[in-house]
Amino acid sequence: MAQVTVTIDGKAYRMACEEGQEDHLTDLATRFDRYVGHLKSQFGEIGDLRITVMAGIMVMDEISELTRRVANLESELEALRGNRDNVLAATARTEESVAAAIVEMTGHIRGITDKLNGRASAELN
Repeated sequence: MAQVTVTIDGKAYRMACEEGQEDHLTDLATRFDRYVGHLKSQFGEIGDLRITVMAGIMVMDEISELTRRVANLESELEALRGNRDNVLAATARTEESVAAAIVEMTGHIRGITDKLNGRASAELN
């Protein structure tokens, strides 16, 4: 297991993580430190625990908003997939109708051709 030292609010914390995740953990800690720094600049020294809790709540608020947006996008994607399936089904029905009309017209044309060929034969005799 790898270990990384991160700094949050000027304090160093040694943390364990999976091999290869060191940069990711360092990035997460840096981002969290920005939340803490932002809150300290707004509220001053109101206590480390309070600042940490407030920063954690801000992060959870962002996660909640992103989760809601992902759920909306997934719903929208499902609706689009449903519309696509409906369009494909309608296209297939249309193609079947066109094919049936072509077969019917071919029959009519053959009938007319046969009649014309019959008249031409009768006129020649």
